[in-house]
Amino acid sequence: MVAGETSGDLLAGLLMGGMKQRWPAMQAAGIGGPRMAAHGFQAWWPHEKLAVRGYVEVLRHYRGISRIRDELNERLLQQRPDAFIGIDAPDFNLGLEARLRTAGIKAIHFVCPSIWAWRGGRVKKIAASTDHVLCLFPFEPELLHAHGVPATYVGHPLADAIALRAPRAAARAALGLADHAPVVAVLPGSRRSEIEMIAPVFLQTVALLARQRPDLRFVLPVVPGLRELVEPLQRQHAPEAPLTLLDGQSHEALAACDVTLIASGTATLEAALFKRPMVIAYRMNAISWQIMKRMAYQPWVGLPNILCRDFVVPERIQEAAQPATLAADVLAWLDAPARMAAVTGRFEELHHLLRRDTGRTATDAIAQILES
Repeated sequence: MVAGETSGDLLAGLLMGGMKQRWPAMQAAGIGGPRMAAHGFQAWWPHEKLAVRGYVEVLRHYRGISRIRDELNERLLQQRPDAFIGIDAPDFNLGLEARLRTAGIKAIHFVCPSIWAWRGGRVKKIAASTDHVLCLFPFEPELLHAHGVPATYVGHPLADAIALRAPRAAARAALGLADHAPVVAVLPGSRRSEIEMIAPVFLQTVALLARQRPDLRFVLPVVPGLRELVEPLQRQHAPEAPLTLLDGQSHEALAACDVTLIASGTATLEAALFKRPMVIAYRMNAISWQIMKRMAYQPWVGLPNILCRDFVVPERIQEAAQPATLAADVLAWLDAPARMAAVTGRFEELHHLLRRDTGRTATDAIAQILES
């Protein structure tokens, strides 16, 4: 198995829970993180080695990433596992899957690449690389079937893992937050590059909001290993704000908050499953953004908007992500209870749609692939 970043580690850990129930003696190894390790996964490389986003950023790390893929390929060809499962990270995993499949090893890809959003031409590479795709969203299998790619809709494991009713009071008690205080969860991303590009803007927004609304409280979950990056930024940009840095605990932060200021990515879907209004923002290298923007097929960037097919929450990308704009967006949610209630209803519908007992459904599909 290969999971290339924190979100992939989360998805793989949830998948492994279902696999372990079916096959208690299952052994798994490759590239992964702590949530996979909790199920006995042996990480030959940590998932942080692949946690790079954007064309320019990938080019800077290309040699190291390519060397890891070659070494992993050789190791898997020697050990010949019953199956290889690539968790997202298509630019890394599809090439590896193609090599392994050619050598007679079953190749499964978990998370359909976003061919419906951008780079639709990748469907040809998917068809040539993998025996089966496990899809998170209900409209994806039909797209893949049209190109001869076997696929199964398994739902999103986060929809199973996150309760339909978020335990707000318990989360606030666990984080030491008062019941009555309005709380903003600040999630600037899980990669080092995201912290460097996005966290300063988010922390400037926090400082601005704290001056405008002294009653606000802020929590910022920090991915393990990145605190040394975040703490200096907090001292520089928001030294006086009532902001608490958390060690992980992103789900507790989302359960406890009234609204979240959040970087585009899997975390936005988690926020939607917690039924939290949000302001989505993102910044990346300017060249990478220009390339990605030209390849986009639809106007939305954030997963909640893509799945709802509407701008149900604001998106501020690149230069549009300015502290004054983001602060105004956050306050617009807090000052509009009816609007907050409406988006909560949209997210409840989304939660039910994505809830499919993913661990069992995906494991059933994997079992059929192994027997074929």
